[in-house]
Amino acid sequence: MPFRSHTCAFVLMAGLAMSAPAFADDPKVTAQAAADRWDQSFNTGDMDALTALYGTDAEVVTKGAPLSGGPNIQAYFAGLKSKGFADHKVTVQSAKAKGDLLLASGRWEASGPGEGGARKVFSGNWVNVLERQGDGWRTVLHTWN
Repeated sequence: MPFRSHTCAFVLMAGLAMSAPAFADDPKVTAQAAADRWDQSFNTGDMDALTALYGTDAEVVTKGAPLSGGPNIQAYFAGLKSKGFADHKVTVQSAKAKGDLLLASGRWEASGPGEGGARKVFSGNWVNVLERQGDGWRTVLHTWN
């Protein structure tokens, strides 16, 4: 009987070990973790940390012209922060891995200045394309509406 118990325990542990990497590599979990890091960096005003989340060839598609390059991206988001935008939160609704790319979409929300000095909640759709670079995932395309 002990042999059978040990065999069952081994099979159970092996099954758990095999499923752990699949969970850790879940595209939606990975995308939400990246979005959470972005939210934290923006909300605390750490624009250096925020800029580090982008790849060197990243492009941010804004309402105006697309931006590229760390200094331009940093200046854009620092400008939004200085205008009073805060409490940014992304909720990832969909994520798909495509080789070294991660395609993520969902909803964003933030508070900002409204009419007469009142706070207003802004929200819309959000899309990020992340690329596995070096020690982690970096955003290479970021847009929202």
